[in-house]
Amino acid sequence: MMKIAIASENEMVTEHFGHCINFNIFETENGQIIKSESIPNPGHRPGFLPNFLNDMGVNVIISGGMGGGAIEIFNEKGIEVIVGASGNAKAVAEAYLQGSLKSTGSVCHEHQHHGECGE
Repeated sequence: MMKIAIASENEMVTEHFGHCINFNIFETENGQIIKSESIPNPGHRPGFLPNFLNDMGVNVIISGGMGGGAIEIFNEKGIEVIVGASGNAKAVAEAYLQGSLKSTGSVCHEHQHHGECGE
């Protein structure tokens, strides 16, 4: 079994990992989604969310963009990070399971988010 967490604004993948409204969590088995739940973002403070998701047993985190600090913590915990995703969270999770979702590797270096990430 595998758990995929997607940083979201309701049903859509969000650009800003730490400031997402909710996480859509998909439990999968044999490449199929068997359970999904939405949990509210418990609050953004440095280093908190990666540990929170790790404690929930998440194996993969998918987001539009993410800061380098969060990526490092996920990497330390052996959680796969995929950034550059967009669209409907469930569709993105299914694309990941089919192997058709690739990380763009876009990291938000500008923590204040002046303008858009990835400029």
